[in-house]
Amino acid sequence: MNMNTQVDKYIETADSNQVEIMKNVRRIIHQNIPHVIEDFKWNRPIFKTTKDIAYLQANKNHVNLGFYKGFEKLNDPDKRLEGTGKTMRHIKLRKIEDVDEKLLSEWFKTLCEEE
Repeated sequence: MNMNTQVDKYIETADSNQVEIMKNVRRIIHQNIPHVIEDFKWNRPIFKTTKDIAYLQANKNHVNLGFYKGFEKLNDPDKRLEGTGKTMRHIKLRKIEDVDEKLLSEWFKTLCEEE
């Protein structure tokens, strides 16, 4: 796995419940996105290949898992994706149970299909 020390530090300095959420999401990303690269831009972890795919952002009461262009291809039957921008959407992860590994794995694979 290609780990970035800035991403490590960002995760480790978050609130304890957010650390567990972000570590789990990070693991799911690495398991489902071939050749993923971790970067640190705009004061948050970014996960990319030839393009930015997703980001993590610790907030006061939740973690945002954000998605860049391509989010419109995601199967979202429970309407978890939030946001109104043209190029980004996110989901809020408030507790570890919000991390749906099956759904997130499907989403990450879908976002990498065209590469």
